[in-house]
Amino acid sequence: MTSNKRNRSAIYERPAELLQRLIRFDTTNPPGNEAECISFINGLLAEAGIKTTILGKTPERPNLIARLPGMGNAPPLLLYGHIDVVTTENQPWQHPPFAGEVSDGFVWGRGALDMKGGVAMMLAAFLRAKGDALKLPGDVVLAIVSDEEAGSDFGSRYLVENHPKVFEGIKYAIGEFGGFTFYVGKQRFYPIMIAEKQLCWLNMTVRGTGGHGAIPVRGGAMAKLSQVLRLLDENRLPVHITPAARLMFDAVASASGGVKKLVLGQLTNPLFTNMVLDAMGEHSRPFDPLLHNTVSPTVLHGSSKINVIPGEVSIGLDGRLLPGYSPDDLISELTGIVGHDVEIEVIRYDPGPAEPDMGLFDLLADILRQADPDGIPVPFLMSGVTDARFFARLGIQTYGFVPMQLPRDFDFIQVIHGVDERIPVEAIGFGANAIYQLLRRFGE
Repeated sequence: MTSNKRNRSAIYERPAELLQRLIRFDTTNPPGNEAECISFINGLLAEAGIKTTILGKTPERPNLIARLPGMGNAPPLLLYGHIDVVTTENQPWQHPPFAGEVSDGFVWGRGALDMKGGVAMMLAAFLRAKGDALKLPGDVVLAIVSDEEAGSDFGSRYLVENHPKVFEGIKYAIGEFGGFTFYVGKQRFYPIMIAEKQLCWLNMTVRGTGGHGAIPVRGGAMAKLSQVLRLLDENRLPVHITPAARLMFDAVASASGGVKKLVLGQLTNPLFTNMVLDAMGEHSRPFDPLLHNTVSPTVLHGSSKINVIPGEVSIGLDGRLLPGYSPDDLISELTGIVGHDVEIEVIRYDPGPAEPDMGLFDLLADILRQADPDGIPVPFLMSGVTDARFFARLGIQTYGFVPMQLPRDFDFIQVIHGVDERIPVEAIGFGANAIYQLLRRFGE
């Protein structure tokens, strides 16, 4: 065996290096072009003697499925992650975003957190299980997918709708996002994602008098739209305390103690929710969307010519629904704020389950407590959406579990999708080992 091949076959022992290699494939979506990255991963698995299957809507946007057979004492466990990434356009990076450089103890590059870092952890644990001839309680299925950042039509949605038998018998899965550290005061927490909001994109249209740009119109469609935007900016939608949010905030409040316990405990009291959020100021930003349905105006359509006053203006709204709520609920809440003199159309809705299945949570929490006795695992409701919404159609409960012990001053939320995305080298090893422990113990 050559030295190069020996080093490559043991790459699972060096998950940070594995991440560097994944980052160097530019899989910006659109267009994605994940094929080369999938081919690289396929080669690693083939060298380890693991059988794989490539399934895709197009050759340029494939998905990889691999399976390690278990002893049959537990249902199969699914690990899945996506390798497409968002754009770096117009971002002034300190290090080239697709170089995968290591500097100051971090691996830098687009996808380091979302989510090639998580894929590197899963792949390292999966290869390690094969290399150690680990006696797995049940089969472990690894799915590396495309297109998560643009709707998953070529990725998980395609697999669920066209190849559901691949996932037959699976009850639980791990994916993004969860297991990263956050702090309340001095206390370190590990949020494990148990539920996520539902994607509900809307188009809102207002109408008024149009005409020639040389003859101004007062109170036209543009003026009406400005009023609508002001109302949306100044008013929250109604408070809703979902089971997942209650589990999360009650756990954080209980562990915080003192005044923090009292304040955080009031977040799940609808009479005081908004008052507490206002008092928290900027610190409330991650929590606010977990307690309300939300819409964010993102796209504006008006006149196509600068000298034509439009008689119709529409805005695209990125709507996100809490678990258990429907598009009709969102439309009703919006009209309660902006009035009925608007037309609202649902342009995409991806439903999700109303309540989580907590059957694997205690084991995941115990793995994190073993890895970091000072950290406290808590349930986590995610404000974004992931591929979990599609696997849920098959009755699969996803837990966001790509553990990362992060520095206190590391702004996880700001760095994801932002300039200078990076992850501590030690955090990648921390996560890979935690996932390996899950593979060893998931039948307990």
